[in-house]
Amino acid sequence: MTDNAQIADEADNSSNAISRITRQISPHLSAAAAGIAAVGIVTGFIQYLHRSPIREAHLPGTSAWAQHLIAAAVACALYGVVRWRRERRSVRGSGRLLLLAPLGRSAVSRLMVTMRQVSWRSAAALPPLAVIGYSIWRAGEQVTAGLDPNFTVDAWGGPTYLGAMACHYLDAALLIAVSAWLLNKILPPAAAAEGSAAPRPARRVRAVSH
Repeated sequence: MTDNAQIADEADNSSNAISRITRQISPHLSAAAAGIAAVGIVTGFIQYLHRSPIREAHLPGTSAWAQHLIAAAVACALYGVVRWRRERRSVRGSGRLLLLAPLGRSAVSRLMVTMRQVSWRSAAALPPLAVIGYSIWRAGEQVTAGLDPNFTVDAWGGPTYLGAMACHYLDAALLIAVSAWLLNKILPPAAAAEGSAAPRPARRVRAVSH
């Protein structure tokens, strides 16, 4: 009975943590990311339909697996450090977003406040946003365009489809992470954004007696 109760308690805690995370996800940003990825998939499929029937020869040394393994190891180490520091500063099990922070409700509120006015923040936010959008589009393109052997023959991680996808998705994840970090520094703090986005209470008009 004790084991069953412990298992049920752990399952309940996991469910609550997932619920806390999903409540922080912005439907608008998620829909935008899915739409950009869908455009990439369609673009890649058009390229696949116009593929060449002539197979290209693979050039040795173009796969760059060693560089990507090093990049993956460094990325995992940095993620571990960030995760450890965040858990030390926050309440355990708070369910705060980390990898999904670019899709969070806090991110969309900060973006909306920034883009409503012309400032250095709105101008500086455009390049990281463009990189994130391109990376998502490129990840979608890889799904269908990579079905063409010529598309992956000399790609990083090539010549196989899965290898090229693994390396390209790693590159996309790193670009998105760096761009999201820059946006976090550029955009106003979450507290300031929420305060600016909150509706102001209506002023009370006193009746003037004659």
